Amino acid sequence: MGDGIVMPRPADGVRIAALGSDRTHWWALRAAAVPVLACLLTLGTLLAWTAAGGAGAPAALSVRDGRVFVPTNPEATAAFFTIVNRGDSDDQLTGVTAPGGQRAMLSRSVPTGKGARHMKMISAVTVPAGGTLRMTADAVDVMLRPPPRIAPGDRLTLVLHFRDSPSITTRALAVRPGR
Repeated sequence: MGDGIVMPRPADGVRIAALGSDRTHWWALRAAAVPVLACLLTLGTLLAWTAAGGAGAPAALSVRDGRVFVPTNPEATAAFFTIVNRGDSDDQLTGVTAPGGQRAMLSRSVPTGKGARHMKMISAVTVPAGGTLRMTADAVDVMLRPPPRIAPGDRLTLVLHFRDSPSITTRALAVRPGR
């Protein structure tokens, strides 16, 4: 019938296009076109969504207001920072490196009842997307053991490490507790 090579009629009378005929190529292309078009449509939609800012931006961290308490006991002292995240993704403060022989640990103040509190070591603290982490003596801080030899007005350099963002080197001003 002009559609290409046709195999002889089988006993049931159904005509089957032979391999290599124009009709076979058309059906193979048509069968492959549906998944290919679906993938292209999905990829195009994801690219447009990302270009429009829908995928968000990574965390954009900055550190300010660093303070470290002048030690009042020979065992430990605490440092505090304000960490601002202008990005669209959360990040986590995972550790702090202190100078010299000081060991720096993240800790959280936990109520124990009757107005008392104790310090609990933690492995990380979240810096929320578009938000601020304010470290305080009543919440999260950096415990330094043994305490550095500092006087009011001195500055202590510390390195803050994050899960996804680069480390930030910052300085904390030595202040008397309560300030």
